[in-house]
Amino acid sequence: MITEHQDYYISLIERLRKLPVETEWLEYKSNNTEPQMIGEYISALSNSVALNNKEKGYLIWGIDDSTHDIIGTNFCPATSKKGNQELENWLVGLSNPKLNIQFIEVDKDGKKVVILEIPRASVKPTAFAGEEYIRIGSYKKKLRDFPEKERLLWQSFEVTPYEMRTAMENLTEEDVTQLLDCAAYYTLMKLPLPSNRSSMIYNMKDEEFIREMDNGQYIITNMGALLFAKDLNKFSHLKRKAVRVIQYKGTGRTNALRELVFTQGYAICFDEICRYIDTLIPQNEEITTGFREIHRMFPEKAIREMLGNLIIHQDLAVRGSGPMMEIFDTRVEASNPGSLLVDVNRIIDTAPHSRNEAMASFLRIIHVCEERGSGFDRMEEGMSALKIPAPKVETGDDFARTKLYWYSNLNEWTKEDKVRTCYLATCYYYVNEISVANAVLRERFGVEAKNKAIISRIIKDTVDTGLIKLADEKAAPKLRRYIPYWA
Repeated sequence: MITEHQDYYISLIERLRKLPVETEWLEYKSNNTEPQMIGEYISALSNSVALNNKEKGYLIWGIDDSTHDIIGTNFCPATSKKGNQELENWLVGLSNPKLNIQFIEVDKDGKKVVILEIPRASVKPTAFAGEEYIRIGSYKKKLRDFPEKERLLWQSFEVTPYEMRTAMENLTEEDVTQLLDCAAYYTLMKLPLPSNRSSMIYNMKDEEFIREMDNGQYIITNMGALLFAKDLNKFSHLKRKAVRVIQYKGTGRTNALRELVFTQGYAICFDEICRYIDTLIPQNEEITTGFREIHRMFPEKAIREMLGNLIIHQDLAVRGSGPMMEIFDTRVEASNPGSLLVDVNRIIDTAPHSRNEAMASFLRIIHVCEERGSGFDRMEEGMSALKIPAPKVETGDDFARTKLYWYSNLNEWTKEDKVRTCYLATCYYYVNEISVANAVLRERFGVEAKNKAIISRIIKDTVDTGLIKLADEKAAPKLRRYIPYWA
C-alpha cells in the first residue's frame, strides 16, 4: 500500500474526474471489491492502456461512475484477502505476465479513495487466470471475442519503439528543465530561446521528448533523455548508453592510456566527442623538400560518420552495454550493441534500417548524421582520399563493429584489405554511376599507371571471391569494366 506522494494522486483524481465519461483505461467503483472482478479488470485495463498508447490504467474506488462525485469507500486492500493469501499477492500471482500493480489510498475531502494503478501490457496481452480481457467502451469483455482488437493489441507491441518508452515520470515543468538541456534544443535548431518555461515545455512535447501524464505532470521519454540529458547518470537504465571513448597504446587492449565517458545527451555532446577523438587520432609525419608535414591518419568525415552510426543503429534494449569508440596506434573501432540490420556486403547500396528512427530523424535535422543511406558512402570517400583501406564491418548476434585501418603503403595491406576495398570501391562507383576500370581503381589505391599490374592482381582476387564480376564477358581486356556481384 502506497500512502506517500499524496499531492500527485490527489491531482490525478481531480484530472480524471474532469473526463466526461469513463474511458477504456479508467473504471470507477464504489465498494465492489470482489477479487475475481478486480483481476479481470487488471487484464482489461492493462490491455486497453496499450491500445490507447497510455502508460497506466486506473481502477478507482470511492468515486461515483455517473456524477464523478467523491463518495468514499470502505475498501482496504492492505487487509483484504483471497482465501489465506493477501489480495495483492493473489492478483499478481494469477496475472500473466506478472504486473507491478500498486494500490494507493488517498484522503480526499475527508473521504477515502483507493486507486489501483495498472501498467500497460508491453510484450503480450495481459491475462488473468488464463483469460485475456479488453475494454469495449465502458464494458469489460473477453479479448478472444474481438479479433480485430486483439490484432491491433499485438500490433501495438511492435510499434512502440524503445526510444518512446518512459525514462522518468511524475515530473514538474521545473524538473524537466533541470534534467534536460532544453536551451540546447533551440541552439541546435537555430531557433530563438523562448522567454518562458511553458513555451519550452510545449516544444519538448511536440518533439516527443516529453509527454504529459494524466495528472498534468510529465514523462521524459528515452529519446528525450538520450538526446538532451544534462547527465545520463540521473536515468538509471540509460547510464550505460553514454558514449565511451578509450585510447590504447599499441594495437591491443592490454594497455589503456585514457578513457572518457560522455554523460550528456547525444545531441548536446556529439561535436564535443568528435573534437576529443580528433585530439587522440594518431598523426603521420612526412618530410618533403626540407619541410615537415603532419597528416591525419584517419579522415574527419569517416570518424564523424562512425560515431553517428554508432548512436542511431545501436539496440537500446540491450542492457549493460552501450556505444564505444576505441583508438589504437593504427586503427579505430566503433562498437555498439545490436547486430547489423542489413547484409554486410550490401551496406553501401542498401538504405540502412535504423532501430531508433525518431532519434535518427532528429539527429539528421541538426546535421549530426547524414541523410539516409549516405553515411557509409561518406566513410569510404574519406578513406579513399587518404588511400587507406575501406572500412571493415563485423556483426554478430548482439553487436556491430566498424574498423578503420591505416597503413603507410600498399605493401602493408593484407589480401583481405585489398579485396574488401576493391569490392566496396566498386559498389561506391556503381551506385554513383561511375564506370569501374583498372585506372579508376588505381586512383582509389594510390597506384601509378606503371604499376597497373598490381591492381590487375587485386581485381582478379576480388573476382575469384565472387564479389565483383565483368560488366561484359565479351569485352576486350583494355575495355573491361567491373560491377558488384549483385548488380
